[in-house]
Amino acid sequence: MPAVATRSRLLTAEKYGALPDLGYPSELVRGKIVRMNIPKPLHGLVCNNISWLITTFVKKHQLGWVFSNDSGVITERDPDSVRGPDVAYCSYKRLPKRSRPKRDYLSVAPELAFEVRSPDDRWSNLQAKVAEYLDAGVLVVCVVEPKDEFVMVYTPDAAPHRLSGDDLLKLPNVLPGFSVRVREFFE
Repeated sequence: MPAVATRSRLLTAEKYGALPDLGYPSELVRGKIVRMNIPKPLHGLVCNNISWLITTFVKKHQLGWVFSNDSGVITERDPDSVRGPDVAYCSYKRLPKRSRPKRDYLSVAPELAFEVRSPDDRWSNLQAKVAEYLDAGVLVVCVVEPKDEFVMVYTPDAAPHRLSGDDLLKLPNVLPGFSVRVREFFE
């Protein structure tokens, strides 16, 4: 019979953050550590392209913070979840410039989160993560599929839509004036 986790065995975001290096990538999902595979180079290339495109715009207009490399965001409490979007943007309205992030995980949801799908990622798991981000207050979640070179865009109040090739990704409610051809994420 499988063991049933009790609330006392679940980790909080703070206890998870205080753990020594586990030796592998992970996230905290509802109090439990979930092991993740190390991404392959294509994943890193796409993440870097997204980060560069978003950061260039955000810095030029002095809008906020851009995070990459799976920087931890607390998305749920009791039990806690800490997710690491591949790229995220948080405005100075949500996280003021004087509140430069320190050592703790972000307790404020970013306005924008990108997840780049790895070959071993299941769409059902990505859909659950998208829902978690949106429930936490993220305004736009983009799931990027390098294999077929498209982006699925999710918002809390509209059906998801797919963009590819020369389609323009615009984020008017998050980054007014920003637009990029989807193919630029993959070049």
